[in-house]
Amino acid sequence: MLRLLQALPLTLAIAAVSIVATSCSSNNGTKARFFNAIENTFVYGDALDVEVNGTQQFTNVTFNNYSSYTSIPAGNVTFEGFESPGVTTPVFTDSTTLSGGTQYTEVATGQAGGTVTGGQVVLLSLSDDNSLPNDGTLNFRVINAALNASSSPNGSVDIWIERAPYIFQLEQPATIRNLAYQSASGYVNVPYNSGGGGFTVFVNTVGLGDEVGTPLINPYTISVNGSQISASVCTLVLTDNPNSSSMYQAPILLDDNNCG
Repeated sequence: MLRLLQALPLTLAIAAVSIVATSCSSNNGTKARFFNAIENTFVYGDALDVEVNGTQQFTNVTFNNYSSYTSIPAGNVTFEGFESPGVTTPVFTDSTTLSGGTQYTEVATGQAGGTVTGGQVVLLSLSDDNSLPNDGTLNFRVINAALNASSSPNGSVDIWIERAPYIFQLEQPATIRNLAYQSASGYVNVPYNSGGGGFTVFVNTVGLGDEVGTPLINPYTISVNGSQISASVCTLVLTDNPNSSSMYQAPILLDDNNCG
């Protein structure tokens, strides 16, 4: 290869190196974790096994739980969930495109139909930024995977993340505003709680104008390493109660970096 490049004019040699680099980059893998937010998982057993391009990568992921990061191929990939232990008929199937060298959270939400074409499962493919923020700061992100949140007036929610103990004040602006079902917020900066009380999360329907909407989740306090380590990255996932028309009252906390 080197002899060939030496024999080429400079511009052609640069182009050849570029082609080789691009080819190598396209083969780079990535890492992903799988979160099971399919509210009727119980119909198919207690958990799902998930294949990526026909190879099992995630095993026995129960509802409202998630796997650790796993190395998987980059590019166009197909996720298929199967009843655990493996059954030939997929509970869901969906495809996405993943970039090499990136970490992802894959969230399956909605209701499964037990066939490739049945059900209403949507796979949310979200790139993660787990780099630590400045000292004294937590980066919070919220994923709205709660099908029942879509029953709110405009299908979206407002979220407050406040240092505990905290008394909710109606005039306090929401930390994350108007987060729709099947979407994720960006990362928001919250000062860490040096008092060690964790954080209280409030989730309401979106109010009209300056009004505050109706509570969907009772104030819920989460404990993160931010009370001891003054820089963390955390993801909260909003989900549903299984076989009901209500949201699960405890946002699921994902350990991104120094969070669990």
